[in-house]
Amino acid sequence: MIICKMGKFKAITDERGDSVNEKLRELRKKAMSLPLTPGVYIMKNAAGEIIYIGKAKALKNRVSQYFGSQNTHTKKVRKMVENVNDFDYILCSSEFEALVLECSLIKQHTPKYNILLKDDKGYSYIKVTGGEWKNFTAVKQKDDDTARYIGPYMSSFGITNAVSNAKKAFKLPQCSKKFPRDYGKSRPCLNYAIGQCSAPCAGKITRQAHNEAVDRALDFIENGSGKVIEELTAKMQAYSDNLEFEKAAKLRDTINSIKKITDRQNVVATGAEEQDVFAVVGGADGSNPKACLAVLRFRDRRLYDSEHFIIDLPEDLISARKELIESYYSIRDFVPRRVTLDGETADAELLAQWLTSLRGSKVTVNVAQRGEGHALVEMCRQNAAQKLALYMGRTGRGTAALDELGHALGLKRPPQYIESYDISHTAGADNVAGMVVFKDGLPLKKAYRRFSIKGFSGQDDYASMAEVIDRRLNEYEKNKDSGEGFGVLPDLILLDGGKGQVNAVLPVLKAHGTDIPLFGMVKDSHHRTRAIATGGEEIALTSKRAAFTLVSSIQEEVHRYSVEYHRAKHKKSAVSTTLTRIEGVGEARAKALLRHFRTIKAISEASVEELLKVKGMNKTAAEKIYAAFHGE
Repeated sequence: MIICKMGKFKAITDERGDSVNEKLRELRKKAMSLPLTPGVYIMKNAAGEIIYIGKAKALKNRVSQYFGSQNTHTKKVRKMVENVNDFDYILCSSEFEALVLECSLIKQHTPKYNILLKDDKGYSYIKVTGGEWKNFTAVKQKDDDTARYIGPYMSSFGITNAVSNAKKAFKLPQCSKKFPRDYGKSRPCLNYAIGQCSAPCAGKITRQAHNEAVDRALDFIENGSGKVIEELTAKMQAYSDNLEFEKAAKLRDTINSIKKITDRQNVVATGAEEQDVFAVVGGADGSNPKACLAVLRFRDRRLYDSEHFIIDLPEDLISARKELIESYYSIRDFVPRRVTLDGETADAELLAQWLTSLRGSKVTVNVAQRGEGHALVEMCRQNAAQKLALYMGRTGRGTAALDELGHALGLKRPPQYIESYDISHTAGADNVAGMVVFKDGLPLKKAYRRFSIKGFSGQDDYASMAEVIDRRLNEYEKNKDSGEGFGVLPDLILLDGGKGQVNAVLPVLKAHGTDIPLFGMVKDSHHRTRAIATGGEEIALTSKRAAFTLVSSIQEEVHRYSVEYHRAKHKKSAVSTTLTRIEGVGEARAKALLRHFRTIKAISEASVEELLKVKGMNKTAAEKIYAAFHGE
């Protein structure tokens, strides 16, 4: 039993109502009188509703932070603080007791600003229909009918997989056709060709043989593969002894199919007897960024359940992991011996202690860095990325690549909006830069921009890159109210180059007061992406296949775009030089001619009268131009 003391503070308001700043000052003043002891704090709004519950090792330090400078808080915390009108607190004898009480109160009150996972998991059944042609399917609930139901089962994932595997092993139809209505009325599909269906739709199997296969499949689900293989092996031997080799061969194929299914299940086996694996993948969805928490559950060293939850994208993933784990095990009865995470979590030791108290025996919480644990986390992350992509209507590959890149670079969240820059010139002449944008892992061509270097002449890639980034950030200040184009700041900037380019641009970012993550893309001797550069070291991406492919695509695209612009400008510069060699034609007149006629050929074929139609042209200059192209 937790022994605690309870107190209450309330914000004071006068008849006119205090300003937000005055309310914060009053709340902070009262928070500063809290003791430096462990406890739980309960934030309430003006209606007295509980909106957030947290625990602290030292109440005074933790609670007063909420009502200090708001610049250090995440958006979610700032929003919560805006709605706080008073708070309660409960003193506890230890930080662990505070954690236990915090979890209990969150489960009881479900506050708005705590991370809560909705428990929408019900029981699952296997529905077996009778009639002339038997069939079975995985269902979420019982219907009021005459069908037989096997179950209930807690894991819908496990039952769905079991039904699918059983139908493949015993070559039962997995389509929506009904029998006997569709018996013998169509050609067999691909499943028949690859040996996963007996094709009753084409009349390839009798009703009796089909029903026997259904009975064996159900026996396989209920009793496991061992007993079924033993019985089928005995029947196969009997057919062989009676010289019924065709029937024996069919049973042999069925046995082999069952063994393949069993071997496939072993692929997702784990060395830990009991283990839950967690991974969080985030992605932007307009103004409402989302994330997916995926959980893979292993028991008896095999995957037996998979779950996922769509949540608001956390701004502080380390703190969010703690809340997610607490929320998950508050809606699940079973706690395994090991909990494996995809990254650091706040209060890891306390979390392990709390899980141990729920299980009744030691629970280990670890972050997978290598080996089997890391492989399982990556599989879990891929599942989360796929589920989030499905929810947001995107490709799972792009979502997974962004998440992998974010992890590799140590970003707080996956970079949904990436800008990349490259410099192109010919020995310092016609110095230009290209900017490409990748949104959600795909090129956003309408946001591409080109820059002509203006600050100096000659060759200096570092100064060129610094100038371009400075001009880009200046454009942001002019356009930030638009929310598009230059009015959007990227989540990540990638420069085509190494640490030299990065170090040249970092002071520019600092001068503009922005902390946009900045990295360089390093090439090898074959002009292919090799690594990511920081200001002082390199990060290898070769082991991160999805992230490596994405960065390579970005580097190739920005190089292509900047080189195309340079070539166009260089060609135009050469053309302009051809015209300015003519007496009476300067830069302005050369540009006017090219705007009017488009090409040198068209200018060379123009008459004096046609040349006079160009803005700013006089008869003397027109005659000089005509003479230059006609040898006069």
